[in-house]
Amino acid sequence: MKKGIRILFLALVLALAAAVAALVAGSASRTRHGVTCNEHLDIRLQDSSFVTEQEVRDCLTRRYGSWSGQRIDSLDLHRMEAILNGLTAVKRSEVWVTPDGTLHARIIQRQAAARFEGPSGAFYSDAEGYIFPLQKSWEAPVRTVSGSIPLTLPAGYSGPAPSEQDQEWLHGMLALVDFISGSKVWNARIGSIAVEPGGDVTLGLSNGREKILFGGSDSFKEKFKLLEDYYAYIRPSKDPGYYKTVNLKYHGQIICRQK
Repeated sequence: MKKGIRILFLALVLALAAAVAALVAGSASRTRHGVTCNEHLDIRLQDSSFVTEQEVRDCLTRRYGSWSGQRIDSLDLHRMEAILNGLTAVKRSEVWVTPDGTLHARIIQRQAAARFEGPSGAFYSDAEGYIFPLQKSWEAPVRTVSGSIPLTLPAGYSGPAPSEQDQEWLHGMLALVDFISGSKVWNARIGSIAVEPGGDVTLGLSNGREKILFGGSDSFKEKFKLLEDYYAYIRPSKDPGYYKTVNLKYHGQIICRQK
């Protein structure tokens, strides 16, 4: 077959393929245009249990309206996603409709890394420092930091900590909580985490009455090494409850007191 004929033959094949594709697309478009959405909503929840299927359905019904009986090509899926993203425990949502007229919603929920309880109320934070309110449907099994939380937030606040200083403090506390929770030893030994009025962090032990004066969340790994030394060399030499406070605030020092 000569080169010119081969080129012509290839051009005819490509033109035929394009025509078939256009015909199929047009047919699909006409089919989609005539399909209406049914009342079923397929909801897929991921990552946490804060949001319920009923809450998703009620939210869309209340803020978007009915989708049942509407042509599927007339649905504003982006608006539906924006509505669902407005739920404080939702990190991201995806909404789509299938040719059979079924509406689908995939909800990626925020995962709490810690719970904070202070004078201005209680809230969760995820690992990235995004703050969101407690949820009625579920309580996340995470550590609680209580006491004089130095963040002043309006009720129902969601978003990053308001100031750079607040963000720095929050990320420091999240790193501390993550270290404790990720350690088999310290997760078992540390019973509570609190913030004193002056800003110092204190730790309560699960298996003792000592109060660990930790100071700030900075250099926490070095401070836990000091606490290891306390457990290994100081605590075993005294009767249970002999020391009431163990001060790790000062670099390289373990200061134990009976009061």
